Amino acid sequence: MERPTSLAPMTRRDGVVLRVAAGWTVFVWATFIRNMLKDHTHSTGFKVVHITLAVVSLGFAAAIWMVAARNRKPAGDRVNTP
Repeated sequence: MERPTSLAPMTRRDGVVLRVAAGWTVFVWATFIRNMLKDHTHSTGFKVVHITLAVVSLGFAAAIWMVAARNRKPAGDRVNTP
């Protein structure tokens, strides 16, 4: 099966939705991490697991933001990778 040589550009609305989702993820997990570090009722294991989940989610948020930003450029400026 042959891969398409170009993809349809992302709409502005789709880009905004992705950036809002990434921003919300950062806000929620940053707040959670701040609260978790102040909390003295949970075990260290609980904190490590949840902060690890937060770091992974923040990495996904960064990736989502970069996809939205990359797709705002005109189609001629993007490099298509197979």
